[in-house]
Amino acid sequence: MSKKIEKTNVMRTLDQKKIEHKEYDYSGTDALSGVEVAAALGLEPERVFKTLVTQGASKEYFVFVIPVAEELDLKKAAKAVSEKSIAMIKSKELLGLTGYIHGGCSPIGMKKQFKTVVDETAELFDTIIFSAGKIGYQVELSLDDLKTVCPLETADLT
Repeated sequence: MSKKIEKTNVMRTLDQKKIEHKEYDYSGTDALSGVEVAAALGLEPERVFKTLVTQGASKEYFVFVIPVAEELDLKKAAKAVSEKSIAMIKSKELLGLTGYIHGGCSPIGMKKQFKTVVDETAELFDTIIFSAGKIGYQVELSLDDLKTVCPLETADLT
């Protein structure tokens, strides 16, 4: 018998809005990096995305969602949100700003909705997988469904 997945706020939000999604639990593994998470779940890393929070030169915050095996290109990211420059925020700022900790950050359900840009490679897949808002849990849904709970754009970010 499979163990029942512990519901996260992200999962509850998706359930409340009746958005079809799949839930993953890797909490019993020692996977840390996104690539390790993809491997632990038996998923191709191109479909597993990580959520990064940045701050622009204007002091505005932005969220970027990119494949776990990739690095955010700060120049492309800045261009995507019409900023002069973009910098990653410090891990210690993440919880207060988003309500999430490093490694468990999701584009859904942040304390405040920031402008969100997803790497254009997400459009190559029917669904993408990303953090369910807690380390050890991931959700899978279509980009169109993600757009209904989290206004977003797509751009070349890597």
